[in-house]
Amino acid sequence: MVISEPVHSRLVAAARQAAGHAYCPYSRFPVGAAVLTDGDEIFSGCNVENASYGLTICAERNAIFQAVASMRERPTIRAVVVFTPTEEPTAPCGACRQVINEFGLDVVVISVCNGSNVMVHRLCELLPHAFGPGNLE
Repeated sequence: MVISEPVHSRLVAAARQAAGHAYCPYSRFPVGAAVLTDGDEIFSGCNVENASYGLTICAERNAIFQAVASMRERPTIRAVVVFTPTEEPTAPCGACRQVINEFGLDVVVISVCNGSNVMVHRLCELLPHAFGPGNLE
């Protein structure tokens, strides 16, 4: 899937802005994410930590859950951008990969950072042999 430069720029800007809202007093690792739906809508989210660490939510899942909460039908995710204020990009964790898979089987995952490196993967590369709605029928 190809994402136009204007849409890519909007996704990166939304993810960067979301990272500025992160609540991460324990890890001090702010993350922002933005998802693009098949309806060309962009939803963003940030990581929100909790002293009981299992209750923490990652930025990617937060953004997807924002989309789910805002839409009448199950969204289909086309792309996810993850921003970390680091020198090297950071890929989504395994839990986020599984949640992304639930809402899009051919998702492009783009990881950006303060440095110049960018990682671009298809979700199937990050989560091979995924379990989800595509293989339950």
